[in-house]
Amino acid sequence: MVILKRQDVKIITVNHKDQQVPILTYQGQTFRLIKIFSASQPEEALNLWRDLTDHQGKACVLLREDDRHSIWGKVHLEQAIDPRKQSGAIIQAILLITQAVYADLEDMLGARQMNLFSQELAKSLNKAKVPHVENLTSQVLSINPLTSLNLPAWEESHLVIIMQELYRVAKLYFGNSNFAQDIRSLLRDLPEQEDFCQWLDKNGLVKFWHP
Repeated sequence: MVILKRQDVKIITVNHKDQQVPILTYQGQTFRLIKIFSASQPEEALNLWRDLTDHQGKACVLLREDDRHSIWGKVHLEQAIDPRKQSGAIIQAILLITQAVYADLEDMLGARQMNLFSQELAKSLNKAKVPHVENLTSQVLSINPLTSLNLPAWEESHLVIIMQELYRVAKLYFGNSNFAQDIRSLLRDLPEQEDFCQWLDKNGLVKFWHP
């Protein structure tokens, strides 16, 4: 994507969860704000934009203004204002991460420990009243999160609990938190990877899971 100036684009706001969300439009495409840099940080903005576009394959624009620089990621407008579409991407990301944790546990500790881990995780999620975790192992491992049309119907509060409990129980089994480092590599095929990382930050989960 190109580097844009203010006169090249139109910025509107939409209501999302009682908040005003800025949306940039350019040549019929819509973009949601990822990060703002001050006027004195042009190189930092350029480096992040290049990393997102060149290395991570993201559709992003860099907007340069007199008083700031900002990076925007491409999004469908209905996704920006419909939390159900957003939560679908979050669920996909969480399933991908959970599958990776399961696979690493089985490789390191064997199938028996992986099954015990699954039982303990399901027990803690049941206690927290998270639905659809009765057959967690078969459910999580048997679907492709990127293509499945039958993702678990978890609400945002459930998703936060899942990430908290997944971290807590996995740390007990692994003995460390290395599994929670650099999770971007697990999400390389997820177009909404940046949205998920922002969601982690918004919900205070980056202290456990590190993009």
